[in-house]
Parts: sequence; C-alpha cells; structure tokens
Amino acid sequence: MNRPVGEIPVALRPKVEQPLEELEADRARVLLVDDDERNLLAVATVLEDLGEVVLARSGEEALRHLLKGEFAVILLDVYMPGMDGYETAQIIRNREQTKGIPIVFLSAVNKEAEHLLRGYSMGAVDYVFKPVDPVILRSKVAVFVELFEKSKEVERKARREQALLDANLRANAERLHAEQELRRAEQRQAVIIQSLPMVLYLEPYEAVQRAPTYVSGDLQAICGFTLEEVQTQPGIWSDRLHADDRIRVLASLEARRKAGRSSIEYRWQCADGRYKHFLDQAVLLKDPEGKPVEFAGTLTDISEQRSLENQLVQAQKMDAIGKLTGGIAHDFNNLLAAVIGGLSLLERRARLPKEQQRVLGMTKRAAEQGSELVRRLLAFARRQRLEPHPIDLASLRDGVSDLLTHTLGGLVNFEWLVEDDIWVVFADQAQLELALVNLIINARDAMPDGGTATISAENRAIADEEVGGLAGGDYVRLSVTDTGTGISPDDLEKVMEPFFTTKDMGKGSGLGLSMVYGFAKQSNGAFRIDSEVGRGTIAELWLPRAPKVAATEIPPPPEPVFGQLPPLKVLLVDDHPEVRSTTAAVLEDSGHQVVEADNGAEAIKALRDRTCDFDVLITDYAMPHLSGTDFLREARLICPDVPALLITGYADAEMIRDRPAGVETLLKPFTPNALEAAIARVCGVEPVPS
Repeated sequence: MNRPVGEIPVALRPKVEQPLEELEADRARVLLVDDDERNLLAVATVLEDLGEVVLARSGEEALRHLLKGEFAVILLDVYMPGMDGYETAQIIRNREQTKGIPIVFLSAVNKEAEHLLRGYSMGAVDYVFKPVDPVILRSKVAVFVELFEKSKEVERKARREQALLDANLRANAERLHAEQELRRAEQRQAVIIQSLPMVLYLEPYEAVQRAPTYVSGDLQAICGFTLEEVQTQPGIWSDRLHADDRIRVLASLEARRKAGRSSIEYRWQCADGRYKHFLDQAVLLKDPEGKPVEFAGTLTDISEQRSLENQLVQAQKMDAIGKLTGGIAHDFNNLLAAVIGGLSLLERRARLPKEQQRVLGMTKRAAEQGSELVRRLLAFARRQRLEPHPIDLASLRDGVSDLLTHTLGGLVNFEWLVEDDIWVVFADQAQLELALVNLIINARDAMPDGGTATISAENRAIADEEVGGLAGGDYVRLSVTDTGTGISPDDLEKVMEPFFTTKDMGKGSGLGLSMVYGFAKQSNGAFRIDSEVGRGTIAELWLPRAPKVAATEIPPPPEPVFGQLPPLKVLLVDDHPEVRSTTAAVLEDSGHQVVEADNGAEAIKALRDRTCDFDVLITDYAMPHLSGTDFLREARLICPDVPALLITGYADAEMIRDRPAGVETLLKPFTPNALEAAIARVCGVEPVPS
C-alpha cells in the first residue's frame, strides 16, 4: 500500500486545464502519475517551481495527457490499480511520439535488483523510493527539466535560424526573380527598339558637326550606316541632306541651341542612295548647375507614313478627277456624238475630192481621239466600264507589235520575252493593248539616242499584301524595261498623277501612266514603276490570272453589221438638238422612218397620237423633267410590246439601275454600225446583206 500523504487541494486542479499553447510557451511540463491523491499533492508541491506539473491518477489518464503535448520528464508510480507503471512505461516507449521522454519510477517497495532491472528494461532512467526525499527528487527532476529546456532552446534557435535562412533564401530568390524580370524587360525593350524604325541618340551640346556619342536601336537598318561610320565621318549627316531641305534643317538645328528643343522633318540620302523621310526630335539635358551638356533625341523613319499620305493624296486626286470627268463625260460625249455622227453622214453622203476626203478623215480621227481622251480619263478615275475576258498574251503580242512597228522609229527596237507556259490573263483587251502601247512609247521617248525596250511576261503566285496591296493569288507580271534617261526620285512620286509629264511641252499629255494605273486598279491588279537616273526604268503591270473556266472560253467577237436593217418606224427622244438631228439623219440614211421628240412628255403624246405605231423606241437617258427610264416605264404602260433602246453619254451605263427590264444601253458617241447593231438586237431582226 502507498503511504497516504493527504488530499490534493481543489484550487490546484484548474492548473491542469491551462491551455496547451501557454504551457508550451511558458514553462517545461512534468507529468506526475500516481493513484494516491496525497502523493500527487506532496510531489507537486515539491516540484511546482521547476515547471508546470500535470497530474494523472492512472496510466490511462497519463497516456491521454501524452497525446496532448510534450513533457520534460514523467514521474510514474510503479504499483497502480488497473494499468500499472510497468505496462504504462512499455506503452510510452513503444509510441514514436513519446519514446524519448525520460521516465522516473516512484516506488515504496521492491528495492530488489530483480524489480529494478525490470523497471530499467521497461524504459526507466531512474528510481525514486518513497517516502520521497524532496532534495533528491528536485535535483533529479531539475536535471531533466534543464535538459528539456536546453533542447527546446536549441530547437527554437534552430527554428529561428532556419526561418532567417528561409527568409534569406526567399529574399535571394525574389531578388534573383526581380533581376531576371528586369533583364527580360530590358531585352524586350531592346528588341522593341531594334524593331522600331527609330533610334535613340545622345549628341554633345558643343559638337560642331553632328556625331552622336551613343545610339540605341538599329541605326544601320534605318540609314545603312553604322555608328562607327557616322562618328568617323563628321560631315556625313549634313552632306547627305536633301538639297531642298538643307538650309531649313541647319537653321533649325542652330535655333535649338537657344530653344533647348527641336522637331525637324527632312529627307536624307541613305547608304543605298535612296532618300528617306526622317523625323528628328531632341531636348537639351543639363547638369545640376544648369549648364548644357548634351541633346537626347529620337530619329524616326517616317518614309512609310509619308508614302501612305502620298497614296491618300493620290486617291483624293483620283476621286476629284473622277468626279470631274464623270461630270463632264455626259456633255462631252453628247458633243462628240453630234460631231462624229455629222462626220459619218458627210462620209456617206458627200462625194468629195481626195484632198477634202483626207481633211474629213483627219477631222473624224481628231473627234475620235477626243472620245479616247474621255475614256483615258475615266480609266484613270476607275469609272470606265471594262469588259474583261481571258486574253492570250501571244495574240496580244502580235497585235501590239503590228501597232508599234512603224511608230518606234529606226533607233529603238523592242524585244518580247514571254514564257511558253505563260498564264492567260483576265482583263479588258482594248485597255490592256492601250496600256502596253503607252508604256512602250514612254520607253522609246526615254531613249532619244536609241536602244531596246524589253517587254517580258512571267507567272507569279503571291501571298496577301506581298505586292502593292494585292490579294494573294496567281498573277501575270507584264514589265516594260528601258535603258534610257531614267526618272528622278522627286518626279517618280508624281508620274501617276494626271496631266503630270516630264516630257517637253507638246510631247505628252501626262495621262499615259495615270491611265495605266487606273486600268490596273480597275482590273484588280497593280501598277508599279521603278527608275534610276541614267540607268533606265522598269514599269510593271500585274494582272490576275484568268479563272480556269473562263480561260477555256473564247471571247465573243464584235458583232458585225452585214448590211442595212429592214425599214423601221423609230421614235427618237433626245433633249440635245444636235445629237438628235445627227442621229435621226443617220437612221434616215439607213432607210428608217424617224419621228423626233425633244422630251419625254412630247414622246408620250406621240405614242398616244399614233396608237403605238412604232417598231422601236430610242431615248436619251438624262433629260429634264422626265428621264429616259421614266419615259420608258410610262411607254410600257401604253405600248408594252414596243422594244426600246436607251442611249447615254454617262461613263458607266451599269450605274443606270432603274432602267426597265429588256432595255439595252448604248454609250455615246457611237458609230452608225454600232447603232444599227443595237437596234437589230433589241428588235430581234437580222441585217439584210447589202
């Protein structure tokens, strides 16, 4: 039996219920296990200043405490009811979390060696026998508590050191990451600057000649010179300024020394001889005392921007010319219709001497050239209605060669280089022939001392935007090359403007290249020209390849008129008296009976008065009060079976969207044969061979 020591005061029991975190943080803990309350109180009183004493009244309760936290030492009574000290010690030693806690057995009996050995075998590190000597117990427990506290202090220091190490590693990792991000940002910035058409530079304030000390960016890609080449040739910058810009730019640079900033745009000759447009901007940097040190600036290649602006200006000019041309085309074609119709009447009616026939022929050709001038202007403005079809370049070559054989003169030859497997192109043949003739004649004029103009054709398959904004696909590139005088860079920017020419007064209209440009655009192609003074010029005409289905089709030949039509009754409506009179005369010469009306209302009255006694209605489109299409709609209500022909001086007949169904349109000016052919088609009659 254990010697009773007395009851444990209730006031001491709440100490066991103290939160685990506070026990761990404040003091070492001692687990006291005994089934006798008096022994618990006595031992706890002895040890209370060494650490936090946790009381357990059985082995089972002791094990539950061990699950909740760490202890510096366990004081374990050997003999207890239920689970005794030996069994409890064995379980403690077998658990991974508790096997390292020192166990001191408390025993009132059995000091024999056999019992002591059994205790040590169960994991005890020491024995204390009851009645307990407080000094011995305190000294033994104090050793374990001090050892526990030192080990905890070592652990805390290790944790702090590890935390510092971890923090240091994190800081190093963050610093390394920041440095890597900074390097990547610098690399990205460098790549962006390298890819931009600009450089950053520093230039000394006191420099007599422009020579930057620092350049960031690809200077060589922009101007063709390296920084070293610029620095070793101090005069290179001013020497290569465009002559028209030099005085203005040098004055602006002088002014920036006073103003402290500048923004100048100029043209500069690069290493390859081409001029580029540069925007040069700089600000003055000063030292802490306010003394000027250097200029920091940017040099930006704005050539593409200026090129786009020039293209926009060109497009605006084209639109203006187109509106002007479209506006005058109607009236001009009416005048030409009267002139050409009258001359055709004279040719058919008059029996003139040979010399007068020659004068009449010259007059008629001049009028026809006026009609051609309108077509060329319309082609430039992209308002001429084209009739594209597949064109065999071999036959085109023969036709153009026949036209030019006696035109080029003896000093200039022309050579065709056409691949055997050249593709069929899709374009308006008459306009293409005219474009090639214009380009070849320009080549001839560029070689006053003679030479060879080379006309070549080759197949080209391109991607989107690879050539002058063309959509990707198959094209035929037609080029005309000469070895003549060439065109200066300034004039090269203007050669496709209408009425601009480099030829002497009276030797060129300035419409040839603009017509070619308009024809190419309208044909879904492109026109490019490149030239170098003293070396020659190459003009390229890119035209789309004909679709495979269309390429197998043969274009319909012009419809011939074999003779006069059977006599017809014609109602002719036109508000232009000269055109109406000449057209009526042409029809009467062909044997037709003509009733004239100068407006739509008068023509409606004629239909009613004669109860639709007409074989065909021929009406002008643009008339006051009642247009040609409005007249035809009313006429259809009165005479639904009478065929009709609409004649117009407007450029694009396809724009007349309100014409009644089944009505054909004939453009002015027209020849008598063209008029007869149109009447034959709308009336469904065959010409009578003469």
